[in-house]
Amino acid sequence: MNPMTNVKNIQKLSERELELGVSDRVSWHNQYKDSAYIFIGGLPYDLTEGDILSVFSQYGEIVNLNLVRDKDTGKSKGYGFLAYEDQRSTVLAVDNLNAIKLLKRTIRVDHVTDYKKPKEDERDDEVTKKIRDTGVAPTIPEPTQPSTSSNNSADSERTGKKLKPKLKPDPDEVQIRDGKSSESTAGRKKNHRPDVEIKTEKFDPDDHENSKSSRSGSKHGSQRRPEK
Repeated sequence: MNPMTNVKNIQKLSERELELGVSDRVSWHNQYKDSAYIFIGGLPYDLTEGDILSVFSQYGEIVNLNLVRDKDTGKSKGYGFLAYEDQRSTVLAVDNLNAIKLLKRTIRVDHVTDYKKPKEDERDDEVTKKIRDTGVAPTIPEPTQPSTSSNNSADSERTGKKLKPKLKPDPDEVQIRDGKSSESTAGRKKNHRPDVEIKTEKFDPDDHENSKSSRSGSKHGSQRRPEK
């Protein structure tokens, strides 16, 4: 069958299902639910793997790509196979990218039932071998926590000053929490208290009687006598 006929048939199926509002269970895409690969045909020969990734990655995360090339010349043959991380992305790619034009060429995008991994060849370049073995999915490195020494060295490089190492506090000078004062705090408060000199005198009973009689005499003398 003519490749352009396949492109038109796929396009008609997708448009018909869109008009009828067919559910996913009865859709023609459902028979390919176990395969995350799609076939891409009619590609311009100048396109590279990076160009294909930039076009098809808008509908999902791509994990593998096999752009078929000539073993002797290394030139693209104009078709390839692509795998998505999520199988549902294949439905979006077939419905939206089939029959589009890339560099004035109409491409065909269709499902693949059983994808067979290509056999290894000695003439394959390093890029093709790496893609075949590890795929094209992005790898995110695990975050590492920097050590304290590296942080201090980085700070010293930015400021141009050497940072002094932090010393452990003396347990005798650590203040007690919950409103209680430490020994050092209590000592400081005691030193700031002013010194008061208290004089002590011995008790003399004779002086006490003399002072008592003098007070009583002055009291009687101050009283006025009544007039006759």
